[in-house]
Amino acid sequence: MKKLFTFPNPVNDAAARSVALGVVTMCLVSLVTNWAWILIPLTYGFLARVATGPTLSPLGQFATRISGPRLMRWQKFVPGPPKRFAQGIGAVLTLAATTTWLSVGWSFARWFLVPLVAAASLEGFLGFCLGCTAFGWLMRWGVIPETICEECNDLSKRYAAAGYPIAGKS
Repeated sequence: MKKLFTFPNPVNDAAARSVALGVVTMCLVSLVTNWAWILIPLTYGFLARVATGPTLSPLGQFATRISGPRLMRWQKFVPGPPKRFAQGIGAVLTLAATTTWLSVGWSFARWFLVPLVAAASLEGFLGFCLGCTAFGWLMRWGVIPETICEECNDLSKRYAAAGYPIAGKS
């Protein structure tokens, strides 16, 4: 059971970008069609990815098994903890949207999807993870302990393993 509730580390960036594009698609369909019910699978997906990585997430399974491996251009591996943090932000936004929809209506709930579309678009289209950036800031400020992601502090080992030159070393 403990193995079920783990998050991959490292994460295939192509799969992460595929998930982000799926989130953008679901959010835009929901906003354009006024289908608030899409919040339910969207929220479930974020909660499942935070808890188990792609294991219990249909979108995560699609991204890791089908779309991610086919996107060779973006095949690189990145640390998992910042990606999990980003999924947590998505879970908070979708939970807020779902709660708002059920309590006061769709006209208010839809606004929670706007920052989600923006952040997921940055990740999906440009490869810039806003949640990962926030994770890095929180580590620098001491809010998140360095032990959570030792690799996030020193990426030189990852770059060296990938064959990139490291400044100051020959």
